[in-house]
Amino acid sequence: MADMIVTLAAVAELAQDCQRCQLAQSRTNLVFGEGDPHAQLMFVGEGPGEVEDQTGRPFVGKAGQLLTQILQAVGIRREDVYITNVVKCRPPGNRVPTKAEMDACWDWLEAQIALINPRIIVTLGNAATQRLLGRSEGIGQLRGKFYRWQGGIEVFPMFHPSFLLRNPSRKKGSPKYLTWLDIQAVKERLALLCSQTPKG
Repeated sequence: MADMIVTLAAVAELAQDCQRCQLAQSRTNLVFGEGDPHAQLMFVGEGPGEVEDQTGRPFVGKAGQLLTQILQAVGIRREDVYITNVVKCRPPGNRVPTKAEMDACWDWLEAQIALINPRIIVTLGNAATQRLLGRSEGIGQLRGKFYRWQGGIEVFPMFHPSFLLRNPSRKKGSPKYLTWLDIQAVKERLALLCSQTPKG
């Protein structure tokens, strides 16, 4: 076992048959994740929506399109990051995944993080942020700051793009305005980390 090479593709194949929670019963497609398997920057949302469930791809609906625009605004290409969710199957009605569902799916996310070994994980919204950081505060209190996570990876919480769609104001202090500041902070921090030490 020690010399067995584990890849993201192999883990994704194993996940396809997952029946660890009730979300498996209603899924059309399992949505494992996509992007650069050696990404320096990883995004973790809460769970797939309707379009994601239909296509098997994360963040391709309206919220995903906004996420792509947020990345492009600071010159980050979507294909250069890795995007996934805490749970890999769509919660009915796009509800927030339960703690039990997130716990059941945790091994898949943990494997993704270990294999990719990003420098920064951006958590999108309350569910992903609270699950990774083990905190109870809301995203409004936790966003905009870097937190040290296992293995030295830094976690940076941001508002979920779906929340920005419901709050479209760009006024100073609005969620969209704060997100613009946040994504710039992520890019600057990533550039600093990459300049300090080679990724091993």
